[in-house]
Amino acid sequence: MLKIRHLLAPLICGLPFSVYAAGATRHFEQILADYMVWLVILIVPVAVIYIFWKVHILPEIYAEKVHHPQAKLIQVICLMSIVFGGILWPLAWILAYSKPVLHKIAYGTDKSDEYYLDPESEHADKPLSLAKIDNEITNLKEKLYGLEARREKVLDQNPNQVVGS
Repeated sequence: MLKIRHLLAPLICGLPFSVYAAGATRHFEQILADYMVWLVILIVPVAVIYIFWKVHILPEIYAEKVHHPQAKLIQVICLMSIVFGGILWPLAWILAYSKPVLHKIAYGTDKSDEYYLDPESEHADKPLSLAKIDNEITNLKEKLYGLEARREKVLDQNPNQVVGS
């Protein structure tokens, strides 16, 4: 292992000098620099703009994925954030990840109407008001199953314990 290191060290150290001495002229360096300049001038800004755009629409994509009722507002904030250099982007994230409690109080659901009107959804053949009620029943059943599981767990841990003793 030590012999290989002793053999490779002079080769690696001498590589830049031998390449330049073996015919790398100033002309070759100018051609390489010209290509690199065009790459930096044309490709890098396009890539940076594309990445900036893709990152700034992430809250919008998430809001559409979870059927957020303010998905259109989040979309507008994301577009305005792109125009204003990203200053509104944290607001879009906060809005996308917040639970729409006030919307649920006002309208009885925390999903957008597009969720219920989607032809591939389970609510496709129902009126909007009935679909919202069915969704609420499903949510209540899930909560009830969770409470029953918690009850069974407590009974399994303390089968003989009586309240007040």
